[in-house]
Amino acid sequence: MSLYAADKLIGQARQLAAEYRRAMGKPLPGISNEIALHDAIRLLHLTPVDAAVGGYDALDPARDGRRIQIKSRTIFDESKTGQRIGQIKADQPWDCVVLVLMDEEYEPYEIYEAEREELFEFMDKSSSGRAKRGALSVARFKIIGRLAWSRDHND
Repeated sequence: MSLYAADKLIGQARQLAAEYRRAMGKPLPGISNEIALHDAIRLLHLTPVDAAVGGYDALDPARDGRRIQIKSRTIFDESKTGQRIGQIKADQPWDCVVLVLMDEEYEPYEIYEAEREELFEFMDKSSSGRAKRGALSVARFKIIGRLAWSRDHND
């Protein structure tokens, strides 16, 4: 499939996901992760890997093929606190995790990156059972990581 065709399909998926949420009052399961995966690869100039690889979703050719696990979170209400990201696969091989934050239209507005060592350091020190299992809040991930891309600074 060509890059243009993939971009067009993702655009349609974004629109469908946003319309579905408005009509049904809940998100369409699984779609935000697929959109985020596409966006992270495109915006950060990553190389996708086969889904069967396990542990990571892309490689960064600009940084010696670093293995990147991609996570997503769609933020529908900025005033809600405690929003969580999916569990980080701590037992799998990867070098860093990127978190794609999307708005209610499923458009990316920020991408954060955190190194494996930084995440494990927090998980080891944490008294939270959730954190020890690799389930972090969006706010905590932003504190641990660094801003890798922003819609406001990259348009």
